Amino acid sequence: MYFMRPISDEILLPQIIFKKHKKTKKLILVSIFSSIAAILQGAGGFFPGIGYLISPLATAPILICSMLSVPFGAMSYFLTNMLLFIVQPTELIVFPFTTGLLGFGLGASFSFFRKRLSIIATGAALLMAGIMGLLFIFHFPILGPTVPDSFSTLTTGSILLFVFVYSWLWVELGLYIFKRLKIIV
Repeated sequence: MYFMRPISDEILLPQIIFKKHKKTKKLILVSIFSSIAAILQGAGGFFPGIGYLISPLATAPILICSMLSVPFGAMSYFLTNMLLFIVQPTELIVFPFTTGLLGFGLGASFSFFRKRLSIIATGAALLMAGIMGLLFIFHFPILGPTVPDSFSTLTTGSILLFVFVYSWLWVELGLYIFKRLKIIV
């Protein structure tokens, strides 16, 4: 079955190469990934309309950085939050609970799990927790005004289906990007 196949060992070689780099180069890569993530996430505030289509791409730099190293992925996640506080404070509600959490969670799960289903389920669980927290605890209309902020089985089921498919998409996209970026790292 497709979901039970292990992720290839092509991820291990760039991780080993990344560990051999000097700390200065690692920190520079983290800052570059964080800057890219902050710019992509802030695009929704800078360019309303098309920017909202660009802002989900902020998951990619955090995902790639977390795939290389979990501690440096966490550093990139928090640095992006700090950059967003300066550049686009309105995105600080969305990024830490959705886009950034998904990127960091998926990237970290690549280090802990080998099966696709485990990685996808970890990302889906974190994204689900982030969306549910924003929607039902903070009553922030993350999904728009049409979705009620009171608990509903239909809403929860729809969100669960969406986050699983979305996490699966990011796992496959992350693997594709990571295979292309291994030349740089």
